[in-house]
Amino acid sequence: MERHGDGGEAAGNSQQQGSAREPGFPPLACELSDCLSQEEATMMRRNDHYWPVPGEEKNLDMDYVNTKPSESIPMKNLYMDDVSPHYSQLGPYFSDGQRRVDYILAYNIQKPSSDRRRSSRFGENNFIRRLRRSLSMRGSRAPLQPKEDPEIAAQDQQTDYHEDDKRFRREEFEENLLETGLELEKDEGSKIPGIGFLKIHAPWNVLCREAEFMKLKMPTKKVYEVKQGSNVVEKTRLFIHKVTAPLHPKVDTNKPETAKSLSHPFSREKQHLFDLSDRNKFFDSKTRSSIVYEVLKRTRCTRAKYSMGITSLLANGIYTSAYPLHDGDIEGVNAQPNDRKLLYEQWASYSVFYKYQPIGLIRKYFGEKVGLYFAWLGVYTQMLIPAAIVGVIVFLYGCATVDDNIPSMEICDPRNNITMCPLCDHACSYWKLVTACGTARASHLFDNPATVFFSIFMALWAVLFMEHWKRRQMRLNYIWDLTGFGEEEEEEHKDHNRAEYEFRVMQKTMRLEHSTPKGKKVKLTCTDRLPAYLTTVLTMGFLIAVTFTIVFGVILFRISIKAALHMSNYPAARSNVRATVKTTAAIINLIVIIILDEIYGAIARWLTTLEVPKTDKSFEERLIFKTFILKFVNAFTPIVYLAFFRGRLVGRPGNYLYVVGSYRMEECAHAGCLMELCIQLCITMLGKQLIQNNLFEIGIPKLKQMLRRRKSDMDTKQEEELNNTLQRYEKDHLLGPFVGINPEYMEMIIQFGMVTLFVASFPLAPLFALLNNIIEIRLDAKKFVRDLRRPVAAKAKDIGIWYNLLRGLSKVAVIVNAFVISFTSDFIPRLVYQYKYSPDGTMHGFINHTMSYFNVSDFQPGTDPLHPMHLGYKVQICRYKDYREPPWSSTPYELSKEFWAILAARLAFVIIFQNMVMLMSDFVDWLIPDIPKDISLQIHKEKILMVELFMKEEKGKRIAAQDNHNQDNHTAPSSPNQSPPQPRSRLK
Repeated sequence: MERHGDGGEAAGNSQQQGSAREPGFPPLACELSDCLSQEEATMMRRNDHYWPVPGEEKNLDMDYVNTKPSESIPMKNLYMDDVSPHYSQLGPYFSDGQRRVDYILAYNIQKPSSDRRRSSRFGENNFIRRLRRSLSMRGSRAPLQPKEDPEIAAQDQQTDYHEDDKRFRREEFEENLLETGLELEKDEGSKIPGIGFLKIHAPWNVLCREAEFMKLKMPTKKVYEVKQGSNVVEKTRLFIHKVTAPLHPKVDTNKPETAKSLSHPFSREKQHLFDLSDRNKFFDSKTRSSIVYEVLKRTRCTRAKYSMGITSLLANGIYTSAYPLHDGDIEGVNAQPNDRKLLYEQWASYSVFYKYQPIGLIRKYFGEKVGLYFAWLGVYTQMLIPAAIVGVIVFLYGCATVDDNIPSMEICDPRNNITMCPLCDHACSYWKLVTACGTARASHLFDNPATVFFSIFMALWAVLFMEHWKRRQMRLNYIWDLTGFGEEEEEEHKDHNRAEYEFRVMQKTMRLEHSTPKGKKVKLTCTDRLPAYLTTVLTMGFLIAVTFTIVFGVILFRISIKAALHMSNYPAARSNVRATVKTTAAIINLIVIIILDEIYGAIARWLTTLEVPKTDKSFEERLIFKTFILKFVNAFTPIVYLAFFRGRLVGRPGNYLYVVGSYRMEECAHAGCLMELCIQLCITMLGKQLIQNNLFEIGIPKLKQMLRRRKSDMDTKQEEELNNTLQRYEKDHLLGPFVGINPEYMEMIIQFGMVTLFVASFPLAPLFALLNNIIEIRLDAKKFVRDLRRPVAAKAKDIGIWYNLLRGLSKVAVIVNAFVISFTSDFIPRLVYQYKYSPDGTMHGFINHTMSYFNVSDFQPGTDPLHPMHLGYKVQICRYKDYREPPWSSTPYELSKEFWAILAARLAFVIIFQNMVMLMSDFVDWLIPDIPKDISLQIHKEKILMVELFMKEEKGKRIAAQDNHNQDNHTAPSSPNQSPPQPRSRLK
């Protein structure tokens, strides 16, 4: 295709080639005279389609001045058959083999029917199926993430444009991209049937212009020494760093750790400050793609009735996908050394699970936002090591002292011969307390004095984790030159309007076309969104009610199955009623949680889309808020019920509480509900990690791959040979779209809640979380490097709203653990008995103290046991766990004074525990500064060096100006008749 502008004879051949193009190809720029004259079109593009960049017309560097857009931005229709063998390399370059492909736009193309018939078998058997597999690879968690990658917008609000309309809009958009200085090249003869690719290259002048506009910090020639801190903390950190040197990945080995380049926002006026000896490497691939993406977001199509940006073009199917390219292959004989291959070997391999992550290389390749996530995940996993060790010690302490625990010994002693009241009406009979021996011994493993210590430890651990992350985040901000990235930069780089918002504004504009004054900007108001807000509130309330209803249904299932097992004729079923009911109910809860997680994620995204947020940032925040509430309620409602409600709304024998007719509310086992809470936490935590992580993220893609290979006509060798002939952009097109990191964050936030909120009942939770995260890091790494397209690099100086959620959970965890220790466990009743009611100051007699008496003649009609002689004798008095007056008292079955004394002690413990731990947490927060001292000094040193650098530059400019002035005076012609020199004031 010809060059746009005055190409002269040099473009003649390409013009002839362009005139012979196949039908359906974009017309040339000069063929648009039916819409506007060329001059008017140029003026319109300059004024309307492209948003001006500050300093764009400065013409401050020679490359920018001497480069004419008409001579440097050729656009060609490239076919694989037209490429000479000399340029048929598979690297990310244009057909000339010189200009690098910085970004790809893919679109559907129409082919002649004969071509479609000839390629249908090929496409269905290999590429289409593979494409579908790749796109569905993250389908289980994709509904959570807002459209950070522009391709995700293409999945919503598909408008049925005619192919000619789509081609017309592509032509206009591509012309406007050419006007911005980008260079374009098309490939409509790819090996993927029906897909055309637009390759985009940003030349040097565009990179410089946009880097200045985006205020990108680039390294200068000035290098200064980084002095290490001299305090105890920094010396300890350096010592640990040296000791753990074998655990560091083998990347950036040639870069000295004691030197750092002084960075400054790029400016074309000050190009001499930067090392431009190799322009091809000055802007790396991540920076180049982010620059092109900024240009794409600002470029508009305005010939339609409403303005369309890249998100609207993707949403309407004009383009089907947009993505930057990976650096190269990671496997195979043709794989050249590149950052992607290095990440795959040193980060995404399970063989390096024991090593630290190459955070610097991750940030270099994927951007700051992804780098911060994996840095946070690494810090979280690292901090889980001491928590897991202490948790295992607490568990082992329970195992070691189980034989010395007096309450469990009394339950297991058959000499006590305590007869307990039936656990259900009519079907259940009386039972001996000694049959609960196993449950009592198991409960001691998690309900012992060390549990209280562990709860305090975990509360302080959460604070230390947050403080450690803040310091680590500040260190990364310094290393990555993000210390000056503040609100002004975020405001300048905020996302443009989303496609759905522009579409709704267009609809409103067309509806109010005659009633709106000309020139008035139309936007969506709260009144326009009111139906969506009402829908969101009602739907959220309904979904939370659904969660409560399902949990209540599981409660009724437990009650029913317990009665059924007691009536069973099989002795094995009757002897394991409690274990069967607990495990079965926990598994049902797990399955419901996993299913509802997926449903709630999709509904939360749908509700957020209904609200039509204006920007991607607003969309993300609203989506996170809704998803977190729904998933948190879904995951923790069964656990909260077991911890705080089960066994407390029961009543007593002869006056039980019934729901839904004749369903009697559940009682806790004699050793308490803590064991059941532990079982529920264990199954939920392990099940979510095993099923959602391993099955959804590993098993399902592997299964689809196996099915695809069995149905394909190609064997593995043929498919590998074909894959080796694909271009880089074709290989990346077959990968799954990047859907962001919010699903990963959400998964870890829920896990953090499991670890901290109910850690008093499950000390092994940090250990399970640690083992999961070791696998999760490498699993996510493999997915990001191998299975997904490369994301557009996004700047971020922190983890955003997720930090606030973590901090809130750590505060709530203190209160929750205080109530778990006080009300769910028997820690407070044991303490009160030992120091107030025990005759000898020991725990002997504690079991008898916790049980009340009931006269079986006081049963309500129809609730007494069906087989009262089950134990071989007639029972007159049975026991039940509660603090109530005996039947021979003047106030039978009323709450006793021991109940009120223990209740007062429980409330006092909650208040004391909460305030003590909060005070200790605030003290630790105050004691540890957010910014490491050495980083603070280095930031201050950078500012001084920057001032000195500019002062030196200004001084050099003054000296150069003075020398030029003196040289002009010395070289002026002199003669005897020459008048005396003019005063300096005349030079002004």
